[in-house]
Amino acid sequence: MFRSTNLAILTRLDSPGWEGTCPASKAAMKYIDEFRDLKLAKNLSAKIEKLARGRGRYNFMEVCGTHTNTFYRFGLAKLLPENIRLISGPGCPVCVTDASYIDSAITLAGSGDTIITTFGDMIKVPGSKSSLYRERAKGRNIRIVYSSLDALRIAEENPSKDVIFLGVGFETTAPTVAMAIIEAKKRRVRNFFVYSAHKLIPPAMTAILKDKNVALDGFILPAHVSSIIGADGYKFLKKFNIPGVIAGFEPLDMLQGILLLVMDVNSGKAGIVNEYNRVVHKRGNKRAQEVMQRIFAPCDSVWRGIGRIPKSGLAIRGEFSDFDAEKRFGVKKVKIPIDRRCLCGEVIKGVKLPEDCRLFRKVCTPDNPKGPCMVSSEGTCGIHFRYK
Repeated sequence: MFRSTNLAILTRLDSPGWEGTCPASKAAMKYIDEFRDLKLAKNLSAKIEKLARGRGRYNFMEVCGTHTNTFYRFGLAKLLPENIRLISGPGCPVCVTDASYIDSAITLAGSGDTIITTFGDMIKVPGSKSSLYRERAKGRNIRIVYSSLDALRIAEENPSKDVIFLGVGFETTAPTVAMAIIEAKKRRVRNFFVYSAHKLIPPAMTAILKDKNVALDGFILPAHVSSIIGADGYKFLKKFNIPGVIAGFEPLDMLQGILLLVMDVNSGKAGIVNEYNRVVHKRGNKRAQEVMQRIFAPCDSVWRGIGRIPKSGLAIRGEFSDFDAEKRFGVKKVKIPIDRRCLCGEVIKGVKLPEDCRLFRKVCTPDNPKGPCMVSSEGTCGIHFRYK
């Protein structure tokens, strides 16, 4: 049980090969408050402090904005020794979406025959001159939806309009968008389109590891993405000789993940540990993977702050090109100048903190965002603004 963390956490089971699982994560815990138990948190904190005492700095990157949110919302920094540093990575899909995509979406919204549908966290992201939020205020038909199937329903209800869904997300949301395209073809809905900006996490992690400006000792791996790609999706870390722990989103999950990383760094291990095995499996969700691969093909993609990463995006395959907004409307992405005062790019890579940006809190706020990291609930700047 999870409450046996103080013993079981130190006796991790290693299966043959590279993958390990933590027996403490095979929990009988059923309620959220159990995963937020302060006594257990302090127990884990004491173990982390003991193992990290007298050693150099540990630099761990969490590759998910929800982990960043948990870390600051629950004040976990106060439970860690000063030589453990958590760095926020490119785990916010809205934040890493290139500004030219926003400009193209605004252009698509400019026609009276289109309805733009999007998740809510995209609505205030600034482009070069405007945002979807401002364009909607001008009368553009831009609607917030909670799923791609909502966008499909809107297309069925408005047959005289071209309904474009802004497909922004990682491996977590891509399968659901793929299913919407399959449904659109099945139902013969001819006015539904997806403008894909989906991205893949492993290529971005590889790009960060190759960046000489970023020094890391381990990764807290994204739980939602891992539920799709599985622990197998991180085998590439082995060649970089760096450990990773797939951790859940609750405070005890994160502390347990950090403890496991400290243990691996101290012992020189560089495997993958699945702390979140109550949800994540070794090979992931095969059905979701199959659906995603049926509709999308890997393509080069531009990540804000990182640049173009080979095979890190998802393009709609030719068989389903009738639903591809980029091809249907001849979308042309134009490279736009970046506001050098905004440090979102450096924050995404983990090179800078939000507080290093001279716009942070002074000019850039949730009500007046100058960069995407202040907009999304998973954005590092917005999280620091609310909780730090």
